[in-house]
Amino acid sequence: MARTLTGIVSSDIRDKTITVTVTSRETHPIYRKQFTVTRKYSAHDEKNDANVGDKVQISESRPISKTKTWKLDKIIERSEGSVTLKEDKIEGVTKEEVVEEKAIEETK
Repeated sequence: MARTLTGIVSSDIRDKTITVTVTSRETHPIYRKQFTVTRKYSAHDEKNDANVGDKVQISESRPISKTKTWKLDKIIERSEGSVTLKEDKIEGVTKEEVVEEKAIEETK
């Protein structure tokens, strides 16, 4: 049985690859103090389905590349995400116009 981990997608820029951040709590063997450990794993996402902020489950697999030995099993929860403007027009407003409006509002 392959190991499985649950984490948050921190990057989806690469083609068919996501970076998953997994956090866990560990206890120091001598001092018995708990601390948080954060690890990053590169996982194979065949359909480019996962986005930044999604909660996903990954499982260990055969080596796919030099850094990828994990694959995406399932997306547990989609992120609600932030709204970003693209370079083209969205509903008749360009990105430059929005930036100009924000600059004018800040000066007031």
